[in-house]
Amino acid sequence: MKTDVESLSPTRVKLTVEMPFEELQPSFDEAYKTIAKQVNIPGFRKGKVPARVIEQRFGRGAVLDEVINDAVPKAYENALREKEIVPVGRPEVDVTEIEDGQHVKFTAEVDIRPEFELPEYKSLAIEVDPATASDADIDEHIDNLRTRFASLKDADRASKDGDVLLVDISGATDAGDDVEDLSGTALSYELGTEGMLPGFDDAIRGAKAGETRTFDFTPGNGDWTGVPLKVTVTVNNVRERELPELNEEFVVMASEFDTVEELREDAKQRVERLKRMEQGQQARGKVYEALMDSVDIPLPEGVITAEVETHFEDGHEASDEHRAEVEQQAREALTSQFVLDRIAETEEVTVGESELSNWLMQQAPRYGMAPDALAKALVESGQVSMALADIRRSKALALVLENATVTDSNGTVIDLNALEAELNEAMAAAQMAQLQAQMAAAEGGQQ
Repeated sequence: MKTDVESLSPTRVKLTVEMPFEELQPSFDEAYKTIAKQVNIPGFRKGKVPARVIEQRFGRGAVLDEVINDAVPKAYENALREKEIVPVGRPEVDVTEIEDGQHVKFTAEVDIRPEFELPEYKSLAIEVDPATASDADIDEHIDNLRTRFASLKDADRASKDGDVLLVDISGATDAGDDVEDLSGTALSYELGTEGMLPGFDDAIRGAKAGETRTFDFTPGNGDWTGVPLKVTVTVNNVRERELPELNEEFVVMASEFDTVEELREDAKQRVERLKRMEQGQQARGKVYEALMDSVDIPLPEGVITAEVETHFEDGHEASDEHRAEVEQQAREALTSQFVLDRIAETEEVTVGESELSNWLMQQAPRYGMAPDALAKALVESGQVSMALADIRRSKALALVLENATVTDSNGTVIDLNALEAELNEAMAAAQMAQLQAQMAAAEGGQQ
């Protein structure tokens, strides 16, 4: 097989492949078998029709079509490996010449991963926030605990975020038709949580008991998609939370501690642990951003366009702003894929069976499937290689993180490996404590 490569742009090539007929014999054998299984010819068992009879009955052209359908995809893959080309997207294949008994020629244009220089990914340095708990942080943590034991009392004033309101809601079209899906009475709602319709909180913020507010709402999905609606909300009651006093009586009732000082010390440790977790997440995000910002890669525009069009095929709003956002996300994702794949190749990153199993266990809940079912679905859809590539990229990024220099704004060096080990240990301890509590509750219920 002879392969020539023509560079059409930094992100697209044209392959010209010539296959001599002597290399096509396996495809001829496969073609005769395929046709023999599909036809019934008197005097021959199905699947046992000789090649000469097939050509006499159906013509040499039918055989050559089967040969080309079998040989061209394989030759294309071989040409990519031979020329060390990494394709992205589907090729445009054109069989240009068939000289029976001599050769078959075809061309394939395809978008590719461009050549680029990797940045110094083992010497990235970033700065993160310190993992310290201020008095305000500790007070907020304790107030959250107090809120769980708060009582509600009527408030004769304008509503504000944090209040619990009792509301009636209704919706109607401009023509006055009621919308049943937007009808409800005596609904309890905490203002400021943005848990209702878009615009709901803004509309009723500042309303007093007995006051009615209206606002416009256009659904983005459902039976009323795209239909302007008028939503009416009546605030029947405004209630505010009254927190219990922070004293030893509350501490004993709400925790395993005896004094306010002990509760504050526990709160400090919890807040600092949470801030260390946030510190680790911030470090990962900043290292990733630094890595991506350090490269400038030409991207295959055809792939970007296809990604954007696929997104909007599902009926998403195709505003200019949304389209620009989707395109930017596609560019960032493709850049990340190129960079992490190159790092994985440079570092010879491999993926083991245990890593694939762990990945399946982590991803299965996202799809509402058991790990075994997800594994079967990946095999049936031919997407195992995509899963392996995802794991490989994650490992490449982990390698970059391991080699990054991370300090907080106070100049303290952060050991991400030690931090992760600490957080994993704390998480395991918390899970064990929760399991023990559940077992104790179960035993208590049996007595």
